[in-house]
Amino acid sequence: MLELRPSCEGCGKSLPPNASDAMICTYECTFCEVCALTTLRNVCPNCGGNFAHRPIRTRAQLAKHPARSERTAVAIDEASHSEFLERYRTTPPSER
Repeated sequence: MLELRPSCEGCGKSLPPNASDAMICTYECTFCEVCALTTLRNVCPNCGGNFAHRPIRTRAQLAKHPARSERTAVAIDEASHSEFLERYRTTPPSER
């Protein structure tokens, strides 16, 4: 079950469960679309994976399985991300 983390790990923007601009990697690292595609260039700074839009859970599903409420610390390790970016910049996500 996805945690539906409530905020962007890059800029701190609120990303409620119905946010259409929330993006996640395979480990559920959560970023807003601007951070994921512009700042991070579709390379997760934590795992090197790519991002996909986070699915939106219906209200009925949220009632049974609520979204996470704890916000994640806002921090991107730029040195670590630059290593991932150099390694994966030209490699399609399916080949990383």
